[in-house]
Amino acid sequence: MDSGASTAAPPRALPYCVTFSQLLGLTAVAMTGAWLGLYRGGIAWESALQFNVHPLCMVIGLVFLQGDALLVYRVFRNEAKRTTKVLHGLLHVSAFVIALVGVVAVFDYHRKQGYADLYSLHSWCGIIVFVLYFVQWLVGFSFFLFPGASFSLRSRYRPQHIFFGATIFLFSVGTALLGLKEALLFKLGAKYSTFEPEGVLANVLGLLLAGFSVVVLYILTRTDWKRPPQAEEQALSMDFKTLTEGDSPSPQ
Repeated sequence: MDSGASTAAPPRALPYCVTFSQLLGLTAVAMTGAWLGLYRGGIAWESALQFNVHPLCMVIGLVFLQGDALLVYRVFRNEAKRTTKVLHGLLHVSAFVIALVGVVAVFDYHRKQGYADLYSLHSWCGIIVFVLYFVQWLVGFSFFLFPGASFSLRSRYRPQHIFFGATIFLFSVGTALLGLKEALLFKLGAKYSTFEPEGVLANVLGLLLAGFSVVVLYILTRTDWKRPPQAEEQALSMDFKTLTEGDSPSPQ
């Protein structure tokens, strides 16, 4: 009886939506690699192809992995809360490290080529997203993984953490779309309007990125798909609150 209550079956449509999101995300990553390989010469660090490291890393890190990190609490519904929390944090760390490689690549490429930095709307948005993402991770680690934060402080901050996580994710996808359009206009110019194959492929890539973000946000905003609290987690939460704030567990 207790074990059945603690391992509730997921909502019927949730696995299909999660699977669909992964198909969109993985296809977007693969199509980014195909675009760079077919039309931009591939990827290499010590050559003019260094710039191509940037879009690939950003799509993998700040779009796909960030989106998957947001879905962790929907997908792993019956696992231990601490395990789920650590996985959520590790996915965000992986996304940040990969994105950092992409940022270093583009700045190093600009330095070698003598190009100006941070003059376009894409670059401004990109730096803001990167800094916000780092701050969000640091604050989240301090509140939810570091043992010093009180129960009431965690409870008050949680809605803000969720809101800013979804906002930064949307901002990341929007910035990726700006960068994609900028790259097409720089290379194709007026040819972009003639349905060049590269332009068509990149447009499809943009739709995949947008579709991935929409499905992820749909899953996140379904309140009935939230991870159900486990009985042992509620007991641990009350014990933690008692230890940190001196409250006695309420009968609720």
